[in-house]
Amino acid sequence: MSHLAKSCAVLLLTTAAAFADSNSHFDVVADLDAGPGNVTATSNGRIIMSQHQFYQPQYTVVEYKDQALVPFPNKEMSAADSTAPIKLDSVLGIRSDSNGIVWMLDNGMRSGVTPKLVGWNTKTDKLQRLIYLPIPAAPKDAFVNDFALDTAHNHAFISDPAGGSNAALIVVNLYTGEARRVLEGHASVLPENVDLVIDKVPIQVKTPAGDLIRPHIGVNPITEDLNNEWVYYGPMHGLSLYRIKASDLIDETLTAQQLASRVQRYSDKPISDGISIDKNNNIYLGDLANNAIGVISADRRYRQLAQCPRLSWVDSFSFGPEGRLYAVVNRLHRSATLNGGDAQSKPPYYLLQVKALAAGLPGR
Repeated sequence: MSHLAKSCAVLLLTTAAAFADSNSHFDVVADLDAGPGNVTATSNGRIIMSQHQFYQPQYTVVEYKDQALVPFPNKEMSAADSTAPIKLDSVLGIRSDSNGIVWMLDNGMRSGVTPKLVGWNTKTDKLQRLIYLPIPAAPKDAFVNDFALDTAHNHAFISDPAGGSNAALIVVNLYTGEARRVLEGHASVLPENVDLVIDKVPIQVKTPAGDLIRPHIGVNPITEDLNNEWVYYGPMHGLSLYRIKASDLIDETLTAQQLASRVQRYSDKPISDGISIDKNNNIYLGDLANNAIGVISADRRYRQLAQCPRLSWVDSFSFGPEGRLYAVVNRLHRSATLNGGDAQSKPPYYLLQVKALAAGLPGR
């Protein structure tokens, strides 16, 4: 048992008997000195992580290799001060596919550049695809954050909480590079009026005028089942998870009203960031307010798998080979951005391995 799991065991003694072994559901792969963003794993076991832009990292994307973090795909593209023709500015969302392509979603917010989706071929070590996301697909206040990668339909489905009322999904055709903004302002992508409070401290953002506000963030968590049929998503600040068929999202003949009518409310969920799914349609997520890891099972019921004060903002679940499910802990609520300008987030941060209930698809 890892030191992290051991430290949680005593706290779990008071939980319901059904979850008395909650500490057995995760382990620590690595202590990290820098705050991670999202994580993905290739089918041959390479672990790639974005570095969260809230912490102004030296490198935007890194690979966990030989118990160290090295720039990915190389220093020229990943370095914050890079002058390379193609530079990774501020990547959060990251996924890999069965062809060895690592897809990186660059929101461009550190330098105010156009967001882009970058595909890097890990087999040839070369750029595979570069797709820019200009206006109107990604408006000026876009915050392209996470995405689901659908290789069966050759599309990517991006969550964009944007400014709140204009939250939307962005549908990207990976063949043509065409990007369309859909479901903008729909109830399934809008934040609900719920505050995020962690360890009795509310998440707060300081405005340029010095006022403190409690942000409500729209659509963020997003994933797709292994049959490439249903896309699951919901607002970060929201207590509902929704789904819609991938075939409907890519159908350009549907009107906005027709597409909206295809959305289904799927289940309850806690305030959460990144999610993933296994072959049995168990959906894994971080239960941010409760320092916990949770799962929505195929019967559409939510329960906690593990809870611990050190599971502090669990983010970005992604499967690797042999059923390994990775996640990160990045303590975003203690960053200056979300802590009213007061930087209290400190290492160690964590790369976790979660004991999944069933196997998943590497990269998803």
